Amino acid sequence: MSHATRSRPPTARLPVVAPILLALLGLAASAGCSTTTEPAPAASPVRTAAALSPSTSSTPTDAAWAQLMTPMNEKALALLTLAADRATEPLLRAFATRLHSGQEAELGRLRPLLARMGLPDTDVHAGHDMPGMVTEADLEAARAAEGAAFDRLFLTGIRDHLRHSAQVSRSEITAGARADAKQLAAALVTAREAALTELEGLPGAAQALG
Repeated sequence: MSHATRSRPPTARLPVVAPILLALLGLAASAGCSTTTEPAPAASPVRTAAALSPSTSSTPTDAAWAQLMTPMNEKALALLTLAADRATEPLLRAFATRLHSGQEAELGRLRPLLARMGLPDTDVHAGHDMPGMVTEADLEAARAAEGAAFDRLFLTGIRDHLRHSAQVSRSEITAGARADAKQLAAALVTAREAALTELEGLPGAAQALG
């Protein structure tokens, strides 16, 4: 069976609201994708980024990262659920099951972070094609695929998710301001790097990922 390449239609995007968001997202914010921040706190002594408390006012970078990572994980969970049940290789199913648990645990930290930032727990990127985001089209293709074709779709889809979420999380570590967001971003990067290393050694990965 030939290896069908994954393609997505181009999506119009607006410029980012600040230069640091370009480094964070690696893309321009899609139309309707907005970020909100907490009001600035009362005047206080200057502190380093490492000393910032979780209640610190959010920057656009912090908000954009949290509002992107949350739906990225939510959409990835749907693909991981399919793979845990339908992947042909037992090692793929086991990998999907473990990664599913890890992504759920991350959401258990991302959602409270959004609440502390005063941001809604909604997908502000709904309807927009974001790099690394598992789309409804991806899920429809996966549901329709069987056997080795399904395995290839899963491997490429989850590889893209892991790579892009690690990339934006590294940018949050570099350009973000909130200590709690930066700490969570660092944990996500560590988890993504470990998952990508394991992914590369899974059955069929060399052929699917090239």
